[in-house]
Amino acid sequence: MSKVLIVSDSHGLTKELIDIRERHSQEVDLMIHCGDSQLMPGQQAMLGYKTVAGNCDFADFPQELLEEVSGKRIYITHGHHYSVKSSLMRLQYRAAEVKADIVCFGHSHELGAEMIDGVLFVNPGSIRLPRVRPEKTYVILDIQSQLVKLSVFEVNGRKSSNLAREFHF
Repeated sequence: MSKVLIVSDSHGLTKELIDIRERHSQEVDLMIHCGDSQLMPGQQAMLGYKTVAGNCDFADFPQELLEEVSGKRIYITHGHHYSVKSSLMRLQYRAAEVKADIVCFGHSHELGAEMIDGVLFVNPGSIRLPRVRPEKTYVILDIQSQLVKLSVFEVNGRKSSNLAREFHF
């Protein structure tokens, strides 16, 4: 059993990323930033986050990452190379290529999670400029063997219990 924190599209925020890290660092096993941090890799706010490059990033972050947690392969990308604002189809193909169980992405600033053909796709929304919903959000996944519990938090740390979901593998 492992916990994974996912944040995206912070667009220059630093204090908030530090606060989120300090708030959850003792309870999570992996912290992911899905891009558009608009910060540099060595900056204090980015320490501890596995980070990919977004379309607004000019630092030398990788375009994609693969991590393994509790036997689940987690594919991390920003999403702009896969046209995620219009469809998840191209991202779904990439997930199949890398044999991902979970896909973490951002770019659209829209909080969402769904299972497609046995793969969990998670967009944590944005902690700076959310779209569709007013809340500035990030996500924590509690990964168990055949179950993932998704919890949504607002940037101030308040848990949005009504947005919690469970997904079965």
